[in-house]
Amino acid sequence: MSKKISIGSDHAGVEYKRGVTDTLKSLGYSVTDHGTHTADSVDYPDFAHPVASDVETGKADFGILICGSGNGVCMTANKHQGIRAALCWTEELSALARQHNNANVLCLPARFVQLSDAVAMVKTFLSTPFEGGRHQKRVDKIGC
Repeated sequence: MSKKISIGSDHAGVEYKRGVTDTLKSLGYSVTDHGTHTADSVDYPDFAHPVASDVETGKADFGILICGSGNGVCMTANKHQGIRAALCWTEELSALARQHNNANVLCLPARFVQLSDAVAMVKTFLSTPFEGGRHQKRVDKIGC
């Protein structure tokens, strides 16, 4: 089990980030929280870039990003060469992102899923291995 998680959110995801972080810590994960810590309006790239950098440089095994739609943080994280960020809204998608795409950052849409579903997706994402095999050659073609 990977133990180092980097997490970040904008104002729309701050409550979910707290819930996810509490769950991760209770499961024994080490969590680096890059903010935000209030519901005051902020710019999501300011929090997505540090999480993506942590994963890209190996400071974290996986990243979790949360914003209102999940799209902004996902687009931002995917600008980093070594990142495969996946926007998920069901447990099945979070499992497939790991199994088939070897995703290393999970992006969640706080305005479109319940907190309990977000926590379940995080648990599934972190416990699902990459299948490799025929999927590896596809993953190898992602980077520019």
